[in-house]
Amino acid sequence: MQTTDAAPSRPLRRDAERNLRRIMESAREVFATRGLAATLDDVAHHAGLGVGTVYRRFADKDALVEALFEDRVRALVGLAETASTAPDPWQGLVDYLEAASSRMASDRGLRDAVLSSRHGQAGVTLARAELGPRVDRLVARCREAGVLRPDVTGTDVATLAYAVQAAAEIGGTASPEHWRRTLGILLDGLRPARASHHPLPGAPLSGEELHEALTAGRRDRPTPPHRADGG
Repeated sequence: MQTTDAAPSRPLRRDAERNLRRIMESAREVFATRGLAATLDDVAHHAGLGVGTVYRRFADKDALVEALFEDRVRALVGLAETASTAPDPWQGLVDYLEAASSRMASDRGLRDAVLSSRHGQAGVTLARAELGPRVDRLVARCREAGVLRPDVTGTDVATLAYAVQAAAEIGGTASPEHWRRTLGILLDGLRPARASHHPLPGAPLSGEELHEALTAGRRDRPTPPHRADGG
């Protein structure tokens, strides 16, 4: 009797592992193309599974976002940490912005996980919070080295990163590298002031103001309709 009772548990475990892989793979694809506006129902449909199967593994979308994106956001933190200790501060800033922008431009889910505080749990939230101080340190080194405009702050750079992702949205699949052009223009504008430069108008956002602005922007932005083909 013991053998009979134990035998069915093995295929069930294999089924559960296989379903988890399908969920994670589908979530990567769905969130990469639709961003975090996609739902667990969308993920389940893409995986060819019942929604109940997804909810048995993840209580809500934030739990799934946590599982998918904590390591990816931490990878961006690592990029910023490396850039903030680069021998050439300006090249460190360029390398960070290019690498971070490239990763977010190819993955709308990662973009949302970094630029919005609406999704994710403790790990994603902590990783996102660790990004700002490292960018601030990178920016401070560039200013001290005289390779960055003295009136540029870390929140200015964060805002520019958001603008680059807006360019990625505009380029879409028709011109997926369009964001690089925008980044090139913005990098030129970050260089130390020349005779033709004027002081930047207004004051930079504080960290709290930036957080509130990004959160409000994501909350107020209408969700784009899904095409019938799932794009």
